[in-house]
Amino acid sequence: MSLSTESFDARGLSGLGADRGLYPISVVTELTGIEPHTLRGYERAGLLTPIRTGGGSRRYSDNDLARLRRIATLSGDRVNLEGIRQILLLEQEVTALKAEIARLRGPAEG
Repeated sequence: MSLSTESFDARGLSGLGADRGLYPISVVTELTGIEPHTLRGYERAGLLTPIRTGGGSRRYSDNDLARLRRIATLSGDRVNLEGIRQILLLEQEVTALKAEIARLRGPAEG
């Protein structure tokens, strides 16, 4: 199984909330085809921040999986890690600005 847009809905794969850390690194590796050392490298580079259990194990959320899909696409386009980090930050800014514009316009124009 690989990551695809069709695999996700607003609630995530689990239906329990897109931010909930559910998947251990072994499952994420199976779902994405991304090796554990690469996932840990993305974390060290600040591209991904999985939730940690009390014992220190990583747990990835549906949002993390979607972010990994985007990282993999950019990496496949030969963007380096710093470039990916900058692109992700800018995409977050654009999303926040669009939400602010929608809020300011109000429901009448929305």
